[in-house]
Amino acid sequence: MATTAPPRIFSRDRRIAGLRRARIRQAHSDAARYILDDMVEDVLDRLEFIRLTPRRVLVIGDWTGTLALSLRGAGAQVEEHDAASLDEESPIDGAPYDLVVSLASLDRVNDLPGALLHMRNALAEEGLMIASIVGAGSLPQLRKAILAAEPDRPAARMHPLVDNQAASALLQRALFKRQVVDSHTLTVSFGSLARLVSDLRDQGLGSVLASAAPPLGKAALERAEMAFMKSANDKGRVLESFEILTLTGWKD
Repeated sequence: MATTAPPRIFSRDRRIAGLRRARIRQAHSDAARYILDDMVEDVLDRLEFIRLTPRRVLVIGDWTGTLALSLRGAGAQVEEHDAASLDEESPIDGAPYDLVVSLASLDRVNDLPGALLHMRNALAEEGLMIASIVGAGSLPQLRKAILAAEPDRPAARMHPLVDNQAASALLQRALFKRQVVDSHTLTVSFGSLARLVSDLRDQGLGSVLASAAPPLGKAALERAEMAFMKSANDKGRVLESFEILTLTGWKD
């Protein structure tokens, strides 16, 4: 029976290039890294709550190295990968793992059901998968600004994102047991649209759409900045939201 290939929404080459640029930008003392810091802290809290002490762990996407360092300190053998060294849409070598963690990565693959299935297959019996992504409730102020920049014929510039309901269905489709999807909101204040864009680039979270839109012109950028700053508070700061969606599933 013939299978249909998933649509090519994201470019893996652009993902890798963005991550490489983010690592260079992290050399600056004021570089942002709060998304991964939040995700790492959340994963460690979850492992402590369920009292899981895995022996073999695969960590995908944590370019800070913090999660691996903490797990190794607890005696785990940890392998670390990112989009450059591991293709999540292909079978994962080195299995079985007691724990597979993916951070800010799965929302940028074209075949998300397949990637989740590969992660499940990489688990040992009763192994645990935790995947944290930037969810559908994220960046409402940026989305308004982008729409205002090109009111007549807007180009595709922002990623389609996964919501709670879709994530639950994906875990079921990948045959995880005892699956749970939950979310929390991380709120960050910005003094300008440019600072928000810079923070996203610092963290490798810029656009990696396969069909890259042309750069915004000067007038469009001015419209975007004006729309963004319309929601500023009395201190001249715009509160932007990141919904951190966490998918958790056990194998058998």
